[in-house]
Formats: sequence, structure tokens, C-alpha cells
Amino acid sequence: MSMSFIASPPLLRRSRRHIHESMRMKAQEGTPPLLSGEHTLYTDQEVTFCDPLQCHSELFLKGNIYITNYRMVFKAATTERVPYSLTIPLGAISCVEKFGSVKYSLSGYGFQIICKDARTIKFAFKSEPHRRRGAFEALKMMVSPADIQGNVFAFEFKAQFPVDGWMVYNAEDEYRRMGVSSEGGVRGLWNLSFVNKYYERCDTYPSVLAVPMECDNRLIDAVCKFRSKGRFPVLSWFNPHSECSITRSSQPLCGLLNRRCPEDEAYIQNIIHTNRNSTMAMLHIFDARPKLNAMANIPMGGGYETKDQYANTELNFLDIENIHKMRESLFKLQDVCSLCVDDKQRFALLQNSQWLHHIKAVLTGAQRIADVINQTNSSALIHCSDGWDRTSQLSSLAQVLLNPFYRTIIGFEVLVEKEWISFGHKFDKRTGHGGSAHGDEQRAPIFLQFIDCVWQMCVQFPHAFEFNEHFLVTILNHLYSCAFGTFLTDSERTRDNLAIRARTISLWSFINSQIGVYRNTSYSEHGVLTLNTSIESLQFWSNYYMNSELKESCQNLILEPARKETVV
Repeated sequence: MSMSFIASPPLLRRSRRHIHESMRMKAQEGTPPLLSGEHTLYTDQEVTFCDPLQCHSELFLKGNIYITNYRMVFKAATTERVPYSLTIPLGAISCVEKFGSVKYSLSGYGFQIICKDARTIKFAFKSEPHRRRGAFEALKMMVSPADIQGNVFAFEFKAQFPVDGWMVYNAEDEYRRMGVSSEGGVRGLWNLSFVNKYYERCDTYPSVLAVPMECDNRLIDAVCKFRSKGRFPVLSWFNPHSECSITRSSQPLCGLLNRRCPEDEAYIQNIIHTNRNSTMAMLHIFDARPKLNAMANIPMGGGYETKDQYANTELNFLDIENIHKMRESLFKLQDVCSLCVDDKQRFALLQNSQWLHHIKAVLTGAQRIADVINQTNSSALIHCSDGWDRTSQLSSLAQVLLNPFYRTIIGFEVLVEKEWISFGHKFDKRTGHGGSAHGDEQRAPIFLQFIDCVWQMCVQFPHAFEFNEHFLVTILNHLYSCAFGTFLTDSERTRDNLAIRARTISLWSFINSQIGVYRNTSYSEHGVLTLNTSIESLQFWSNYYMNSELKESCQNLILEPARKETVV
């Protein structure tokens, strides 16, 4: 047996009561090359990696594990027939659970790692007292830091890249690209607003917004009070030629008394007036929720728009389930990805998870929005309850269908920054960055579903996207890895307070420094896309959910220019 802790205060301070001074020794030979800011915390030899998709013990691999302040690495011993290594970023680990005991080890003795990307990975140890303790407690401590600000790798990663990814998105530039500016833009219909400059109207919205030209700050203040979390309707996308728009918000606060807000109703009419070319002079409101769920929000003060109160509107419920149903579906998907079963059983597990049914619901909703805009030249307002989960999915997917710019590499990065990051999708809560509760009711695979939906589009239109599958997998890897600042925290306000841009590296720096790797070589620009959203047309993305080698290649592809090391 050979294992060692390499003390690194304060990161290992909590575990010192379990570490004997004699165990603090130098990292052993064979430690994987370290990144800028990465250091080894623990090593262990004679560990067995148990591939959950292989049923025969002779396929299990013996080797060493290395735990750093960024990742856990397993490297197969040189005596194994096939060289093999596995990298698991600590941020991608949802929980670590022990199995077996020294006395009763018929089912093995070790721990399993349940990952946020649906993988379950097992490591077995010799049946000796406390044999697994060091690795288990090092992982538990690093996976659940007490303070995300000081303990995720993004704040220590100091690689240098030739491209500054933080420059990819600037809200004012993106609105100007759509023909909107602080002077009213080319059409004089929408106006850049700095009413939320200090995040006082809505602390989960960005500081730069676009609102109808006729809406002043007094009107906006009243509307903020009538929308959940103050998330009043604002512009997401505008076509300066057709004048069609996509706006987003949260639900109106009607409640049991069926409250009305004249200012909110006037605001909606102003949105309608920004589209002078609509064949129906109507605003289509898309409520992402099932109608029963929307009605269930009424006793809690929520609600939805009605024609009686909002003239010239049409309300559509899109029947997309809430975060709790999506989290439950992901838990069931883990069985699909980790149990050793035949194809028939795996298909049954996939059906039971309802994963593709949820993907279908999201894609169908996005297609309905795109159809209304493309076929009737009408505008759309999208919301769910609070407007930061399903709303982000629908708004961004509809824009991908409508606008080829968002199917380019840079355009897609802009879309993610705009619709997800700046508009306050709760990345920390939904992915559990730094959280210790595997079953936390705030966790949900909302962004994962979005990327899965984009992959479904790529399958149906293989030449319409400038980026390839490698690009999408890399984004998902680093949604969880915490190597970059891009997906940290829940709002622009929090990112500003933590100086994320100054203290961390953008994921787009990593990608755009070797952008050719992520290009689809058969790309050609297409116009508006129309999806087939039938369940039969959708595919299970097995190349992501069940292909560790693909994930490994996406983590280890780019070299750090200054030191010629593998970056991630």
C-alpha cells in the first residue's frame, strides 16, 4: 500500500485530524503534468477502477489516483495491457459514497463518484482497515468547499491565452448589431436603458437592457413591482428588417384577487407597437409552464396574462415541466449511463427517465415560437415562473432556429453570455458549484438540456452549424469543472462584486485560442431552420453521456502556450 497527502493549507485544514505527519511526503513519480495554479493534494496506489458499463472483472484496471485542487486523475498501471487515464474535475462531482466494508467485502470495498453529467464511477481498494479513508475524505473536502470564492480552481488557474474571451460579449455592441442603441437605433422602436445600472430595479438582470422607446423609468418601476423578482419584459432579440422581437420576463403577480397593473398592461401594448409589420398586430405570449402549474402559482401570488386584461395578445402554454421533474429525470438517466445491462433494458431505462420527452417539450416550444415569428411576422414574449430557467432555454433555442449568426462559434458564445449568463440563470444553484447536497432541490440540468437540444439540431441539420460536437462537449465539461469563471455565480451583479472577469479566465479564451478544433468542416450558412420535434426523430446523445473517452479528449486537447502543458 502506498498513499500520501501533500498538505496545502488552508485547503486541507479541515482534514488534518485524519492526516498523520508521516503521510505528508512529496508527490510520487508519475503524477500527471500540473497546470498553472494546480498542485497535488493526495496520491494513492493500488486502486482499481471499476468501469460500470463492463460486467467482467477482468476488464477492471489497477492503477494510481492523484487528487489535486482541480481534479482527480486515475492512471492505469504500466502493467495493464492498455494505457488508460481518466480525469474527473472536482466541480463535476455531485457526491462521493462509500460501498462495502472491510469485514463484508463480497460486493467490493471502496467508493463511488456520482457525477453531475450522469456518470457513476467506482474505485475499489484492498480490504484493509481505513484503506480508502484518505482518498475519500480528500475528495469530500474538495468537492464541497465551505467558500466557493476561495476554493474553486478558477481563482487559481493562471494560464495565458492569446485570445481574451471576456471580450466576446458586450451588451451594448450586441444590441447595436440588432439595430438598437441609446438613441433609439435605426428604427426608433427600441431604446437602450440603463435603468438597472446599479441592479436596483432587478438584482438578477444585467445592467444594460433594451426596452420599448415609449417606456420611461416611472412606467418601468411600476412594472417591476408587478413581475416576479422584478423581472419585467425586456428585449432579447430584434430583427430590424421585419421588426419582429423576442422579449422575456417572469410571471405577472396577479394572485387570488386577480390583481391588475395598468402600467404592466400599457407596457405590453408598447411592445406590440414596436412591430408595425405584424400581419395580426398581436403579441404571442408563451408561458413555458403547464397550465395547471401556472394556475397553482396563483394562490402563491403568481399567475398569467389573460386576453381580458392584455388586449391584442394570445397566450400559449408550452407544457414544460419544472426543475424538480427535470432533476428527477437526470437521476433516472444515471441508471442508463451506469448500469451494466443489455440494449433492451437500457432502452427501457431511457424511456423510464423521460429524458427525451423533456427534450422534445423544450424543442417543440422553441419551434412554436420560431414559427409564429417567421410565419406571421409577429413578436413573442416568453416567461415561466421567475424567467431564468425555461425562459432561457426557449429564448436562446428560438434564436438559434431564426438567426444563423447564433449558429456560428462566436455567435453561440454571445448567445450563451446574453441569454444565460447576463440574464441571471442560476448556474451556482442549478449545477451545485461548491454545494454538498447531492439531492439539493435547487439543482437541475437546465443548461445541460439546452446543449442537448442544440445537439439535436446539429444532428438534423449537420451543415447549418459552424461548430462541431467537440465544441458542445467542451462547454458542458467546463459548465461543471470550475476551471473558468464563465459559469460561476448566479447573476451579473454577483460576478461584478467578485470581480470574476479580473480574477478568472473565460472559457471562450480556452476555446477561441484554438478555434479551428471546434469548426464543422462541412458548415454552410442556412436560413431559418424548421425542426422535426417528434419523439421518433430525437436521439439519445450516447456519445456524450456514455463516452468517457470523448470527454477526456475535450478536457486534454489544448496546450497551454507558455509552458506547453495540457490545459484542461
